Amino acid sequence: MKLLFIPPSGAGEENWLLQTSYFPGSEAISLPGHPAGKPLDSIEEYTGWLHDYIHRRGYQDVVLAGHSFGSAIALMYALQYPEELRGQILIGSGAKLKASHAYYNAVKSMLNDEVAWRKYNEKFAVLDPRLQPATESKIRIGPAVLFNDLLCCDKFNVMERLHNVSIPTLIIVGAEDEMTPVKFAQYLADRIVGSKMVIIKNATHSVAMEKPDEVNGLIREWMDNLK
Repeated sequence: MKLLFIPPSGAGEENWLLQTSYFPGSEAISLPGHPAGKPLDSIEEYTGWLHDYIHRRGYQDVVLAGHSFGSAIALMYALQYPEELRGQILIGSGAKLKASHAYYNAVKSMLNDEVAWRKYNEKFAVLDPRLQPATESKIRIGPAVLFNDLLCCDKFNVMERLHNVSIPTLIIVGAEDEMTPVKFAQYLADRIVGSKMVIIKNATHSVAMEKPDEVNGLIREWMDNLK
């Protein structure tokens, strides 16, 4: 199986360093504009780009793992190309991902404030020194791309389509996640037939960074059962 990790909004492949270093042969995706190239305008466009990316490389037996914005791409892929996936892992996810006005305004206020942008992102490096490359990557990508990704999330809504998801699905959520709370994960689990939901204690929206050993272990066990 080919395990592909899709980063959250405004982030690069480095966000998954604690996962790609654990899973041999796995790969984290650098989406357009993150930082190379131009960001796209919708979850559907990113899904189409990922479809082309996978086909150009000839990947088969693909499992997509996405966090937040990345999970929306994974979920859309599962709806549009289910026959191409062995399964999907949705972390900090939801069938609808509209960000709060407070978060929009916070990101908007940093569009021309490099100092504030760096300070905002440095909190992730505190979680684990190994995540410093993820911090630097997000700083390079910049607040404008993050803001664009939030707008993509704002338009994303597959609440009425979840019954069409037909592939094995693992849903992971932090118990203290305020951006995509447990009720979002529960909504997914209640409507995706055969899905498995796990709540990670003492974790927030950045659960894969905060609890990498636990998250990696869950992914490993779930993937072993796919074989």
